[in-house]
Amino acid sequence: MKFLDLLRMSSSNLWKRKARTILTVLGVVIGVAAIVVMISLGLGLSRSLMEQYESYGSLTQIQVNAPYEMGGNSDTEVKRLNDSLVEELSKMEHVESVYPIIQVSALAVYGGYEGYLNIQGMPVVALAEMGIEIGEGSLPGREDDTLKFFYGANTLQDFYNAKTGSSYWETGELPDIDLMKDPIFIIFDMDTYYQSMGGGTDSNGQSVKPPKKYLIETCGVEAMPESGWSNYGWYTYCDIEKLIPQLQKIFKNKVIPGQPSTKTGKPYKEIFYSQLLVNVDNMDYVTEVQTQITDMGYEAYSNAEWVESEQRTLGYIQAVLGGIGAVSLLVAAIGITNTMMMSIYERTKEIGIMKVLGCDLRNIRTLFLMEAGFIGFIGGVIGLILSYTISFVINRIVAGASDYMSSISYIPFWLAVLSLVFAVMVGMIAGFFPALRAMKLSPLAAIHNE
Repeated sequence: MKFLDLLRMSSSNLWKRKARTILTVLGVVIGVAAIVVMISLGLGLSRSLMEQYESYGSLTQIQVNAPYEMGGNSDTEVKRLNDSLVEELSKMEHVESVYPIIQVSALAVYGGYEGYLNIQGMPVVALAEMGIEIGEGSLPGREDDTLKFFYGANTLQDFYNAKTGSSYWETGELPDIDLMKDPIFIIFDMDTYYQSMGGGTDSNGQSVKPPKKYLIETCGVEAMPESGWSNYGWYTYCDIEKLIPQLQKIFKNKVIPGQPSTKTGKPYKEIFYSQLLVNVDNMDYVTEVQTQITDMGYEAYSNAEWVESEQRTLGYIQAVLGGIGAVSLLVAAIGITNTMMMSIYERTKEIGIMKVLGCDLRNIRTLFLMEAGFIGFIGGVIGLILSYTISFVINRIVAGASDYMSSISYIPFWLAVLSLVFAVMVGMIAGFFPALRAMKLSPLAAIHNE
C-alpha cells in the first residue's frame, strides 16, 4: 500500500467519530499549551533577569579593587592598582582589555548652587563601550585638547541651594541650571575650600586661602530614562588621560584625595588607580579569570557570580514548570491510547479484511501510528496557537502592571518546533501498543467478529 493511500485512509478514519477525535485533540491542545506556557514563563523570567543584569554592567566584565583602603600609609599595604598590574592582567589568557579608573570627588558651583560630583576618569574607549544614552552633546573623545565632563542624568539632583540648604530631595524641584550652557566651576581641593570657609589656618598659623576654581567645559549630558533612574546617572565621566595631569597640577606636592601617601605623608610620584575593569572574551571564562585575580591578592567582582547562581535557580524553576505541563500532556497521551484502542475494537472487521486481502502487517501498524500522529499534530498546532495567545495576554498584563518588566513569557522558535515534534511523538508512542494489537488480530476471527 502506498504512503499517500495510508495518509488518506488515516485522516479519513479520524473523522468518522468526530466527537471522540475532537475531545482527544482537545486533550493534546491543553497539554501542549500547558507545557509551552510553563516553559515560556521560565524562559521569559530568565531573559528579563539577564537584561536586568546587563543593565548593571557587562556580564563579561570583572571589577578589580585593591585589598586595602586607598590613602593609608601602612607597610602592609603593598597591593596597588598601577600600570604594571594593568599590563600583567592584559597578558592573561581570555582577557581582551583592561581599563583603569580613577575616582575623585569635587564640588561644582554655579551661582548660589553647589553640588557634589563623583568623578570617574577612564579611557575614552571604555566610555564608548558602556552604552550610555546621550541626551545632549557627546562623550569625551581623544580629539579633545582639554579636560571635559560628561554629566549623568541624575547629576542635578545632587545640587542644593548653598544659602538655604534646600535641595531637590526636599522641594522636588531641580535647580535652574543648564549643564551644557551654564558655566560650572569645579573645586577639586574641597578640604582647603571648607578650611578657608571656617577660618582655618595652615601650619604657619596663617589663614587658609580659598582654592582655585576651575571652569570645566561640558561635552555632554546623559539622556534621562523614562524610569527616572540610570545606572550611570550619579557619575560625572571624563577622559583619564586628561584628568591625571589636571589633578597633578592642582595638587602639586600634595597628596591627591584618594591616593596613598608615604610614611612621611608625602605623595607618590606614581598615580594609583581606584579600580580596574577587566573584559573577558567569553562569559564561560569569567569565573576562571576572576579566581586567578583573587589568587593574586586583589579583590575581584563580576555579575557572572550572580548570573550563575540565578541560572541554577531558574533551571530548577523551569524543570518544575515543565513537569507541571508534562503531566497535562501525559493525560492527553492516555486519551490518545484510549481513542486508538476503541478504534481498533470498532474496526476489527476492517482490519481482518485488510489482512485477508494481503495487506502488509507493517502497513496496518503504520496506519494506526499515522492516525495517532495526526491527533498529536493537530493538537500541537492548535496548542501552539493557544500558547502564543496566552503568552501575549500575560505579557500585556505584566507590561501594564510593572515599570521594570516588559514581558515575562517568551516562546522562542526552537520551543515552538520542539513542542510540535514532541506532540507528534507522544501521539505516535501512545498509538504504538494499539497498533501492535491491530497487527496481532487473527484475520478469520476479525472477519467473523461483529
